[in-house]
Parts: sequence; structure tokens; C-alpha cells
Amino acid sequence: MMKKAVCFLVAGWLAVSVCAGGMEAGVCAYSFRKVTAFEAIDKAKACGAEVIELFFWQKLSPEHPDVTVNQHLAEGHIAALKAKLDAVGIKAVNAYVADFGKTDEETRKLFAFAKKLGLRGLTGEPPVDRFDVVERMVKEYDVQLCFHNHAKNSDKPQYRNWDPDYLMGLMKGRDPRMGFSVDTGHIYRSGMDPVAYLQTVKGRINSVHLKDVKEAKYGSPDLVYGQGVGNIPAVLDELKKQGFNGHVGVEFDTVSPQVEQDVKQCLDFIRRHK
Repeated sequence: MMKKAVCFLVAGWLAVSVCAGGMEAGVCAYSFRKVTAFEAIDKAKACGAEVIELFFWQKLSPEHPDVTVNQHLAEGHIAALKAKLDAVGIKAVNAYVADFGKTDEETRKLFAFAKKLGLRGLTGEPPVDRFDVVERMVKEYDVQLCFHNHAKNSDKPQYRNWDPDYLMGLMKGRDPRMGFSVDTGHIYRSGMDPVAYLQTVKGRINSVHLKDVKEAKYGSPDLVYGQGVGNIPAVLDELKKQGFNGHVGVEFDTVSPQVEQDVKQCLDFIRRHK
């Protein structure tokens, strides 16, 4: 009888702690960019996130307001960040990187930092001419590349990272850890259907920035799941169908005064979805 009770308790805990299909429900620290990384970690946990995606220009903590989270962190600051994550009980899985470096040594420093922090991947848009170097680091450090899509912009016709067919062409023949951080908000802002997009990039999805938007057009603001045009259940269904087991990060590019409540509602939405 006791064994059954324990099994039920464990099963119940799993149902609460992970969303359907084995995906991790988390938050992007960018949603809490008005505060430090330490404060963002606290807020993410309070909202019910299991994991967090950091970004590389957030200040570290109220105690270290002049220290920025990036590959140049001193060993003591890295240790403090890891201790904070452990104390709060949340795992840092990825970090968004604005610049992957112009030299091999600069790129190596990024991946070495990611490995030291225990990250699964680095998110961003390295230039195509740096792909060979990035792939070499992916293999050496066993850290994923999560190539990120932004929205199609008529003012920047040379920008092609919104196009899933183009992106899949970039990954052809590359290491399987070279994949995508799929941003559903930017997919809508590019006038595309996220489900069809996910089907196109199947097999290369490493992580997801899950968003709902007011309208399917460029510049449309983010909304709490279920309040916009985004069909979040259909997106989650497609991810489950593909056997996706990475993290789904709640992210708000448009931050409201009640962003913590917004994030919590979105995490609850993910967990309610069956």
C-alpha cells in the first residue's frame, strides 16, 4: 500500500513539474530584463519554471551591479551564479548570445563558458561564415547551437533567418546538435504558420521560445497565451508529436507591468495542456 502511495505521489509530482510529452517548461530571463540575473532566477522559480534561459548582457546581481553575465565572468562570479541556481532549485539550460565572436579563440571562450556553467546550448545567430568554427566547438564541448529566428523585415531584405527552408539548408550535413531555437512569435510576425514551420524544421528543434501575439504581422506585441492569434495548443501538440524533449521558454519581448503574472499564466497554460 505504501509503495502504491509513493508511486502516486511521484506520478503526481511529474505531472506538475513537466509539461506533456517530456518537455521542460521554463522562462527566458529576457522576460525579466529590467532586473538582474539573480532576481530573474528568483522570479522564474516563483512563476513555476523548471528551467531558465539566460542572456549575455544582463547584470549579475544586486550585490554585483557592474558585473555582466557573459563569457568573461570571473571564476568567483561563475561559482556564485551556479550556487544561486542550485539554491533556488532551477536549472540554466541555455544562454542567448548576441555575438559568437570573430576569431576562433573568442568563439571557444563562449563554448567553454557554457560548458563550465552546465548549459545545454547557446542561442543566437552566428554568421554563416562562422558555422564551421561553431560546429567544431559544438563537437568539442558537446554544447548545442540553438540558431534563433527573428521576424521577416521588409526594411532588411538581406535578412533570411526567418525562412525555415533557408535555415534547414544551413544545417544540411551538420552535426545533429546544430539546430534551432524556434521563436513562434517571430514566425507569426513573419506571416507564417508555426505548426507548418515546426514540420519543416523537424529533427533540428533544440529549444522553443513560445509566444502568443496580437496579430500575425511585423511588430505585433506579445500577449498571454490564449489572448492572441497564436494557436498554442496546436504548437504544443506538434512538438509532442515530434517527440520534442527540450525546453519551452516563455518569453515576452513586450513587457507589461504585470510580467510575472503573465509568465505564470503562460506556464500554467502549458501544464494544463494535454
